[in-house]
Amino acid sequence: MKSISRARTTSTALIILGAVALSGCSNGDTSTGGGGGGDGEVEKVGLMLQDISNPFFASMQDSMEAAAEEQGFDLNVQDGRQDLAAQNDQIDAFIQQGMDLILLNAVDSSGIASAVARAEAAGITVVAVDVDAEGAAAAVTTDNVEAGRQSCQALVDALGGQGNIFMIEGTPTTAPQDRVKGCEEVLAENPGITVVARQAGNNDRASGLALTTDMLTANQDVQGIFAINDPEALGADLAVAQAGRSGVTIVGVDGSPEAVNALEDPASNFVASAAQDPGGMALEALEVGKDIVAGDAPAERVTLLEPSLVTKDNVSSYEGW
Repeated sequence: MKSISRARTTSTALIILGAVALSGCSNGDTSTGGGGGGDGEVEKVGLMLQDISNPFFASMQDSMEAAAEEQGFDLNVQDGRQDLAAQNDQIDAFIQQGMDLILLNAVDSSGIASAVARAEAAGITVVAVDVDAEGAAAAVTTDNVEAGRQSCQALVDALGGQGNIFMIEGTPTTAPQDRVKGCEEVLAENPGITVVARQAGNNDRASGLALTTDMLTANQDVQGIFAINDPEALGADLAVAQAGRSGVTIVGVDGSPEAVNALEDPASNFVASAAQDPGGMALEALEVGKDIVAGDAPAERVTLLEPSLVTKDNVSSYEGW
């Protein structure tokens, strides 16, 4: 009986030693997928952006690159190019690379859900930034309903509460949808404003230009345009100029450098933008993600950052991105 006991003890010891050895190999090998932050540390961060050609997202990239250099973590930035399939592939690549944290700026808030679930199943924390994403552990965004309210109220005020307007909406993500919601709340309180046409763009200047051109052709009597972001608004401004139309007031959301230029230009129809802080938003998402990885989830799943209205009157004091 003693020899059997000794054999069992030896066998158990070998199993334990083997498990420890395998555990050590697993922590150092990121090629097999899964998060590398089992110790609560964030050493590898994946940043996924909708479209880096948009200055808003480029600002996020800049702030994260500076943070990576300062804090010493590895950063992998991917451009989603407004393509859901591309973002699915990028998340799968991040899983294989063993990211500790993914900061996700989704091109489709619900369509990305299955990819988010794969990352979470692999032990990788996913934090949505700028727009929410179904299944993400947390989200950090501007209060986009309030941004829509601010921008739309500026338009209503500029029109004196009377007139016909266009609405240029955006892609199927929470931020554009919330801005439209905020604008609709303002319009519900201002029956003198009538939406005579509305179209959904791709959050870029090209679609703002094309859609506004079409709507101007079909509608001669229009006094204002609400766009869900600055690129679409600036595209609309160009369309108005190309059509030789006057008396059309335009507002957007972002507070981008290009918007500042338009606000400073007396010839521009662009009069206001509800400003965000994309760089600060990305850094806040990073801190939330690091806390979650360390086991300290935020009290509220969604962190909302307040926008501020920039107009032709106060643009000189606006610090910008």
